[in-house]
Amino acid sequence: MEKMLSFAESEKNGWKILSAIGKIDTVTASEAEKICLETLKKNNKLAIDFSELNYISSAGLRILLLLAKSAKKEKKSFAIFGAVGRIANVLSASGTDMLITIYKSSDELP
Repeated sequence: MEKMLSFAESEKNGWKILSAIGKIDTVTASEAEKICLETLKKNNKLAIDFSELNYISSAGLRILLLLAKSAKKEKKSFAIFGAVGRIANVLSASGTDMLITIYKSSDELP
């Protein structure tokens, strides 16, 4: 069976980047939450690349808010980039884009 979600790691400008590949839904949310929180714990700056994400459910949005809250509490930086099409629409319609810093690409990471 094909894996529904995977993450590729990279770094840029002092940011740890997790590239989410596939979809974040109720099936993959617990794994995504664990990986993202562990990565945030080990790094001062975490950005998630959504350019290869093709679906995000409310369970995925909850994880994003949890990450933003954890980062703020620990005085760390958290951002998203690469969200386009349906994913960008979901982030906007849900108001998530008002609560989390979203960049067009990794080139915009400060």
